[in-house]
Amino acid sequence: MEHSGAKLLPFYLVVDVSLSMQGSKLDEANKIMPAIVDALSENPILSDKVRFGLIDFSDDAQVRLPLCDLLDPNLTLPSLSVRGGTSYAAAFQTLQREIDANVAQLKADQYVVHRPAVWFISDGEPTDHGPVWRAAFDQLRNAKIYPNFIPCGVDQADLKVMGSLIHPATGAKKMALYMMEKGHDPAKAITGMAEILISSMIQSGYSLASGSTGTILPPKSSLPAGIKQYDPDDFV
Repeated sequence: MEHSGAKLLPFYLVVDVSLSMQGSKLDEANKIMPAIVDALSENPILSDKVRFGLIDFSDDAQVRLPLCDLLDPNLTLPSLSVRGGTSYAAAFQTLQREIDANVAQLKADQYVVHRPAVWFISDGEPTDHGPVWRAAFDQLRNAKIYPNFIPCGVDQADLKVMGSLIHPATGAKKMALYMMEKGHDPAKAITGMAEILISSMIQSGYSLASGSTGTILPPKSSLPAGIKQYDPDDFV
């Protein structure tokens, strides 16, 4: 099919499904994709502008939903379930393979592909060695098609570790970190992260439709209760 010149913004949701996610946290994580579908249904102009993919990770990482149009009537949304540890390296490596393959295919189909946006949700620290997962992240952020990377930390996620994943961390189009504030309900925080993601998707999609580019993050004043935004400068 010819799509010459049509613009697309790929989004990837990468979700920690380690054993610590069992229970209400995973229940809320499983509500994210249906909520995104609902938002797109209410803003159908965006279905021609955005594509979504879902990756989960524990000891390994799995593509649970290849990049697609979420309003495809034949689409069945997957259900996440817990597995094992928390390999950030597996998540980053799988994500990079998907981005490279997806963008190559979309360009072959004559789409104009804008920089992908990745929403990375984790409730704990990585179980692989620091040098291993950091090397995998360095490869991702230094790739020719690097994504806008927005980390989202809940429960026992480490602030400094998550802060180190913001990319780009400099320049006019730098991203941010969203962290659950101490004492808040992790499951509700995941629901809040989904609200932020959907707000960003809608704003970014309409911006693309009007001729602008880039991932737009919602204003700090609009964040759900219990979630704090950190900018890269907070970690200098």
